[in-house]
Amino acid sequence: MTTRLYDTDSHLREFTAAVLRCEPAGARWRVVLDRTAFFPEGGGQPADTGALNGAAVTDVQEESGEVAHYTDAPLEPGTTAHGVIDWGKRFRRMQAHTGEHIVSGLVHTHYGYRNVGFHLGDETVTMDYDGELTWEQLMEIERLANEAVWRDVPVRIEYPAPEALVKMTYRSKLDLRENVRIVTVEGYDVCACCAPHVSRTGEVGAIKIVDSMRHRGGVRLTILCGADAQADYALRHAQVASLSHLLSVPRADVVAAAERLLREKEALERELAARERAHTMQRLRDMPETPGNLCVVDAFADADAMRELVNAGMARAGGVCAAFSGDDEAGYRYIIGSLHTDLRARAAEINAALGGRGGGKPTMIQGSCPAKKAEIEAFFETFQA
Repeated sequence: MTTRLYDTDSHLREFTAAVLRCEPAGARWRVVLDRTAFFPEGGGQPADTGALNGAAVTDVQEESGEVAHYTDAPLEPGTTAHGVIDWGKRFRRMQAHTGEHIVSGLVHTHYGYRNVGFHLGDETVTMDYDGELTWEQLMEIERLANEAVWRDVPVRIEYPAPEALVKMTYRSKLDLRENVRIVTVEGYDVCACCAPHVSRTGEVGAIKIVDSMRHRGGVRLTILCGADAQADYALRHAQVASLSHLLSVPRADVVAAAERLLREKEALERELAARERAHTMQRLRDMPETPGNLCVVDAFADADAMRELVNAGMARAGGVCAAFSGDDEAGYRYIIGSLHTDLRARAAEINAALGGRGGGKPTMIQGSCPAKKAEIEAFFETFQA
């Protein structure tokens, strides 16, 4: 059995230990120590990384009661190893995991929902609960969670005796009976958990709920804590400052300015669509009847106008009426119609000639292609419908 130093001192950054075994494990080495401060992957939290006598520790796993360290170089059994934890990564995870306990404890206390899923990623933390919560409810949970941070209450670790454990009320996803590690955030949460946590809630720094979505009859939250929350705030602050500069408005007014621009954009799009429809009607009036094909290559801003052109052109063409919208650089989307040819049967032929893809009904197909305007026009000049 490996003595787990992180169990009682999560802030331990360096330690010494005896190397019990070291054996090849593929391209790596599997090292077992008599004691360790490296946390192995488990409970939704990734493994610690760092170094042992200068050898990089890339993964740590619990295997048959031992903590196995996977390194990029061997260590001599019987010697003493000096371990160094990647503290920045570890502390970030301690902040995040403790923040999760605070939020989950509050959700359970106020709404009775259980945490049924947890994942601590490289940038965010996600938690799944077995009941739904509105955004207003979540913002109240966030307020109370940050109040817990500001109060700087203790976070205690204990292994209650079995007779004491049966009398305790605590959160747990498993039915645990012995050697149960209880993490208590004073006044906010009591939970069975194996991971390192901060010693006081003030170390969490800040808790921010950034996303919420329905998930399997409940809700999945994404939160940021501590350094991650601060980094996210710095990014969002910079983005708002950039928008303020681009829109030439104070930072407090960027949302109103963006909404105004969207309204103006929608009005311009409606005006453009109306003009395009008028232009299409003029095209229809000028469109000649032909026993062959009609082909129009343009930049249609309005898809409905493009379809109207094809619908009307089908009656004037003995072959097909084809409309292509786009440009030679980005490619074209197309609508092709015919009253005389089974276009669904001819789609493969047309797409092969233009390098395109698409399909549809016997009377009309649509798709896209990378062919140039000259190639498109030349094809329909000779296409036999």
